[in-house]
Amino acid sequence: MAIRMIVKEPDEVLHKRAKEVQVLTPNVKKLLNDMRDTMYDAEGVGLAAPQVGILKRLIVIDADDEHGLIQMINPEIISMEGEQLGAEGCLSIPGLNGDVRRAETVTVRGLNREGEEIMITGSGLLARAFQHEIDHLNGVLFTDIAEKVYEYTAERDESEE
Repeated sequence: MAIRMIVKEPDEVLHKRAKEVQVLTPNVKKLLNDMRDTMYDAEGVGLAAPQVGILKRLIVIDADDEHGLIQMINPEIISMEGEQLGAEGCLSIPGLNGDVRRAETVTVRGLNREGEEIMITGSGLLARAFQHEIDHLNGVLFTDIAEKVYEYTAERDESEE
């Protein structure tokens, strides 16, 4: 188990486009494991490689019980349906949340950690997490697209439930 340091805004790496993974090496698998451990340690639901300072197109997400842990290489959204508006936060921008408009359902295609092509369709929080993490791969932060940004407080979080 290796916990990596999470890069914080305004670090430049968060604003750059990540490069596709060309070859699935043991180092790529180790990075996916480290990202998983880092995400769980930080109590997040998703993490993209740029958030640990690596400009590779890798994401990890654990946003629902149906799919469990998703580790994806070179993910791309291939379809989007519906719309949702909701609060988002980010491990790279502690203390801030924002209201972000996203697709309600997305289908994402990429490779799993064994190099096999996979497609996953998710709605709600999983769809939001996919869009948020793939935005990270393109150098986009939720604060760039939020309709409103505000300080995170536990009281506000409880009042929204």
